[in-house]
Amino acid sequence: MTPLKLIALDADDLDIVSAHVQDAVLKVGEIQFDAAHKRLILPMNRFAWEAAKGVVRQHNERRNAVLQFDRVLGVQSAGIERDKPKEILSLLAMGFAADDEPAGTIELLFAGGGAIRVQVECVEARLADLGGAWEASSRPAHKV
Repeated sequence: MTPLKLIALDADDLDIVSAHVQDAVLKVGEIQFDAAHKRLILPMNRFAWEAAKGVVRQHNERRNAVLQFDRVLGVQSAGIERDKPKEILSLLAMGFAADDEPAGTIELLFAGGGAIRVQVECVEARLADLGGAWEASSRPAHKV
């Protein structure tokens, strides 16, 4: 499959990126906020939902990817222990709430109740697969 490359410039675009990073896993210690360049970088192993086809014979794949936010004014977290850099987070969803459009807050929600709130001048996010892909032993499941 072709590596995924997406750009989000508004809330609707961000919803599409959110669908592609649902169930991505990342380490707390790998999250990087570069205040001088107004950038937040989240290296992750995302579950490739677009490749997960079939009911009887499933193809489950994870890909090495990076999610980047630009024009970031500040970052806050809740329920995430920054002093545990090897802690694994599982990303469930992202959303945007406008404050003074186009500015607002992008919220990343994680399994277990953790969250990261990203204050932005405007929505400017990129998701890119970095090339590494491997078969996942199982498909993430959620209670309805």
